[in-house]
Amino acid sequence: MFSFRTKLVLAYIAIYFVWGSTFLFVKIALGSFPPFILSALRFIIGGTALLLFSIITKKSFPEKSELKKHSILGIVIFIGGVVAVVWAQQHISSSMASAIITTPFWFVVLDKSQWKFYFKNPLIIGGLVLGLVGVILLMTEKTAKVSNASDGLQFLSILVMISGSLLWVLGSLYLKTHPSSSSVYPNTSIQLLSAGVFCLLLNFASNNSFDLSHATFEGWGAVIYLAIVSTTITFLAFIWLIKVQTPAIVSTYSYVNPIVATFLGWTFGQEHISKLQLVALGVILCGLLLVNMGKFSKMKQI
Repeated sequence: MFSFRTKLVLAYIAIYFVWGSTFLFVKIALGSFPPFILSALRFIIGGTALLLFSIITKKSFPEKSELKKHSILGIVIFIGGVVAVVWAQQHISSSMASAIITTPFWFVVLDKSQWKFYFKNPLIIGGLVLGLVGVILLMTEKTAKVSNASDGLQFLSILVMISGSLLWVLGSLYLKTHPSSSSVYPNTSIQLLSAGVFCLLLNFASNNSFDLSHATFEGWGAVIYLAIVSTTITFLAFIWLIKVQTPAIVSTYSYVNPIVATFLGWTFGQEHISKLQLVALGVILCGLLLVNMGKFSKMKQI
């Protein structure tokens, strides 16, 4: 239907700009839904749509022995990579949240098979140090102007997001080293649905009451966008890109997303951006760039 080049361009547009816009749409959706309900709806809607697509197109489903693995992976990956962000955005701005996605750094720290190269490369080491400095700058910034949350909650939100990035990378590395023989579509649908059920349990445990009639049209629109466009389609685009492109190139989304999120938050979200936040954002992006330059240097040597 599309040429390889067209698919490549569309996939990069998705991970660069759709994922970059996710933070603004999360902020909009949080105006109507509590974080765990929002995440549950996002996962269940996306997972159900993907499940129906897999059944209609007769994709190969995983064996019963693999169902448990994908269910657990869904909880680890999506609770870490998505729910942590949604919860944190109750207390910090979308621009700040986008800058604390530390997955490239965790990939370097946790990908043991590449340690021999990573920790001998001055660019990567310098990038890790810069990224740490940037996160520390964000932690010291007072963001009361954009949030009613206390400094303690904002600090906790940053820690939650860093921990979430860690879980995302752990799950992603497991998927990379333990590939499944079944189709990626039903596998992802199972992961999404298990994460959705887990979010419902979290909401029940938190005793967070919710009246569905209070949800606005804008809130529902944001949820549908997050479920279908961001969580499902763009995640599948990311998985495809990882297979056909080098991870070093694909991971450049990590320093494009904050730029997109910051611009959208400032333009449409009425978010205040302090000078220190801009400096911290720039430091983190420079760190990500150095890490990726270090990976590119390895590619040239091979």
